[in-house]
Amino acid sequence: MKKLMMFFVLLSLTSLGWAESKRETPTERLDVAGKVLRNIMATPATGIAGEVLNRAKCIAVVPHMLEGGFIVGAESGSGVATCRIAAGWSAPVFFTVRGGSVGLQLGAEGVDMVMIFQTDKGMERLLSSKFELGADASAAAGPVGGEVSEDTDWKLKTDILTYSYARGAFAGLTLTGASIRRDDDSMRAFYGKQANSRSVLLGEIATPDGARPFLTAVRDTMAEAKAQSETQAVK
Repeated sequence: MKKLMMFFVLLSLTSLGWAESKRETPTERLDVAGKVLRNIMATPATGIAGEVLNRAKCIAVVPHMLEGGFIVGAESGSGVATCRIAAGWSAPVFFTVRGGSVGLQLGAEGVDMVMIFQTDKGMERLLSSKFELGADASAAAGPVGGEVSEDTDWKLKTDILTYSYARGAFAGLTLTGASIRRDDDSMRAFYGKQANSRSVLLGEIATPDGARPFLTAVRDTMAEAKAQSETQAVK
């Protein structure tokens, strides 16, 4: 029994060390997040519906979200988010995702996550320094593909639509109960000072050059979504 417990402890430490070694700089995280958006839109049959993107007030991306654990598992990830402003899209904020799950989950898999904030309430939560999905803002799996279903519950009742793209065994990722917190270390490293989420996402802080590739990916994604919706309207 003691040997088995020691095995799990060593395996957990190895996993934590692996995650630490994979830590990216803020600029690297932005670059990868932009690639996630482009990859998703490159497969419209299984991508985010254009109607959903057209309604987005904010969009958040968590590249290579880590889900895994031993005995008590945990979701963990670092993401970026931007919101619509008069001039287009705001400078990005950096955040972390922490959640919990129960069960024996040997191994860890990377999952690309996208969250679409489609209500004023959802956006207001993102403007704060921390909130909990499900408790402070409702969250549900969003519709995929070029056309959405006739079920409009996602449009009327859900603050945040979540999408996951798994390359391994964890195909369905549940975020209800997960805690979203501002990543102060990344914010300070990227902006050179302590910047709060509200000021950044409302467009009160200029966009650093390092964020431009990510914001270009966001703009291209939204332009493609608009074209997709216009094409469907003509049919």
